[in-house]
Amino acid sequence: MNTATPLCLLFDCDGTLVDSEILLAEVMGDILPEFNLPFSAQQYMDEFRGVRFQTIVQTLENRFQALAEGKFTQLEAGMRARMEARMRAELVAIPGMTAALEQLTGHPKAVVSNGPDRKIRCALESTDLGHYFEDRLFSAYTLNVWKPDPELYRKAAAAMGYSPQHCIVIDDAAVGVEAGLEADMHVIHLNHFPNEESTPEGAIGIQHASELPAAIARLSAKVSA
Repeated sequence: MNTATPLCLLFDCDGTLVDSEILLAEVMGDILPEFNLPFSAQQYMDEFRGVRFQTIVQTLENRFQALAEGKFTQLEAGMRARMEARMRAELVAIPGMTAALEQLTGHPKAVVSNGPDRKIRCALESTDLGHYFEDRLFSAYTLNVWKPDPELYRKAAAAMGYSPQHCIVIDDAAVGVEAGLEADMHVIHLNHFPNEESTPEGAIGIQHASELPAAIARLSAKVSA
C-alpha cells in the first residue's frame, strides 16, 4: 500500500462518538436490580465501561446469584428498549466530535463497536453523525467477537481494505484501547477521566475531541516518513 494513502480511522461509538455512557449506566442501574442483581450507574462507569452486556451480567451472577432460566433474554430486551428510548430523546455527540469529523473528511472512516448494529445506527441517527460513516459500521454482535479481543478491529480493517499498520483506532474505553494495541494498530485514547485513568503505553492520550485532527496528522506524518 502506498504510505501516502490517508490512514483509515476506526472509531468506537459509545463514549467516543456519542455521549451515551452515562445514559447506559443509568439504564443498567435501574434495570439490573429489578432482576435481583445489585448494580449502580457509578459501578458501570468505574468498572464496566465498554464491556459487553452479557459479560457484565455474568460477572454479577457470579457475585450474587444466577438468573432464572430465560430471564437474561427478558433482561436484555428490556435494557435495549429503555436505552433506545433514552438515546432518541437525550443523546448528543461527544463535545467537539462533529467539528473534528469535519476536519477529517479526507480519511476513510468506520465505526467499530461492542454494541449491536441497531444501537450503533440509533446513536448515529440521534446525533446526525451517520453521514460521516455511511454504512461502514462493524458490530461485535454481527462479527461475533467483542473487544478486548483484537479480532474485532482486525476484521473491520480487512473489510475496509487496510492493513493494521495503516489504521488508527480512536476509543475511550480500556477494552477498546487494549484491542487496538493488540491488533498492532495506532491507537488514540480519548481519555475523559485523566485524573482517574492512564493511557496505556503505546497509545496516544487526548482529553478532548478537538485534539483529534492534530493527533491524526502527526501519526499520518510519522507513518509516511
